[in-house]
Amino acid sequence: MTPLQPRGATEDHPLVRIAAVTIAAIFIALFLVLPLVVVFSQALAGGWSAALAAIRDYDALQAIRLTLIVAAIAVPLNAIFGISAAWAITKFDFPGKSLLTTLIDLPFSVSPVISGLVYMLIFGMQGWLGPWLRDHDIRIVFALPGIVMATIFVTFPFVARELIPLMSDQGREEEEAAVSLGASGWSTFRRVTLPNIKWGLLYGVLLCNARAMGEFGAVSVVSGHIRGLTNTMPLQVEVLYNDYQYVGAFAVASLLALLALVTLILKTFLEWRYADEIAAVHRH
Repeated sequence: MTPLQPRGATEDHPLVRIAAVTIAAIFIALFLVLPLVVVFSQALAGGWSAALAAIRDYDALQAIRLTLIVAAIAVPLNAIFGISAAWAITKFDFPGKSLLTTLIDLPFSVSPVISGLVYMLIFGMQGWLGPWLRDHDIRIVFALPGIVMATIFVTFPFVARELIPLMSDQGREEEEAAVSLGASGWSTFRRVTLPNIKWGLLYGVLLCNARAMGEFGAVSVVSGHIRGLTNTMPLQVEVLYNDYQYVGAFAVASLLALLALVTLILKTFLEWRYADEIAAVHRH
C-alpha cells in the first residue's frame, strides 16, 4: 500500500485558496483601506485650501515639528540599544540573559498609558524626583524630555526584536574568525556584523520610526497637552477633533497617515530592489 504523501501548499483545493484570499482581502479592505479612505476624504471635505490652512496653523506646525524632533531623538537611541542588546544576547553568554530577553518584550505587554503614569510617578511634581527637579529647575514631564522618554519606552523593542533572531541564525563563527585574525571589537562589528544585519536593522528602524511618530497613549500622559508646546501630531488630532474642528483634525491625521504610508512604501521598495541580498542574509 502506497503511503499517503503530504499535500503541498500549491496542491490545496482551489476553494481553500479562494476563501483564504477573500478573507484576507476583506480584512485589508475593512481595517486598512477603508479607514485611510475616510481619513483622506474627510480631510479634503472642505477642499484643498481648507486642509492646507489647517496644516499651516501654528499649533499644527508646532505639533509636526515636535513629532519629528521626538522621532529624530528616539529612533537613533533605540537603534543603538537594539544593536547592543542583540549583540549581547546572541554573541555572549552571561547571567541574566533570559531576563534581558524577557524585559525587551515588556513594552508589548504593558499599556502605553501605564508607562506614561510610571514616568509621572517618578518625574512629576508629586513624584519621587519631582521636588528635586523643581529645586534645580529641570523639567521632565510636560516637556520634551518626558515625551522622548515615553516614546523610547514604547518603541525600544522594535529594533532589538528584528535583530535578535537574525543574529542568532547567523551564529558567532564569522565574528570569532575575525577576532582570531586580530581584528578589534569595533572592526569586527563594522566589517563583519553590520553588513550581515543591515537590512534587519533598517526594517527595525523603519518600524520604530512609524511607531514613534504615531504614539499616543504614553505621550498623552506625560505631555500635559500644552498647545503649541507639547502636543505631538496624534495629540493635535485629538485636540482638534474634541473642538469639533473636523477638517483640521483629519488634515493632520492624513499627514500622519501619509508618513506611515511613505514608511511602508520605502520598506516595500527596499524589499523589491534588494530582494536577492536580503534573501542571502536570511539564508546565512
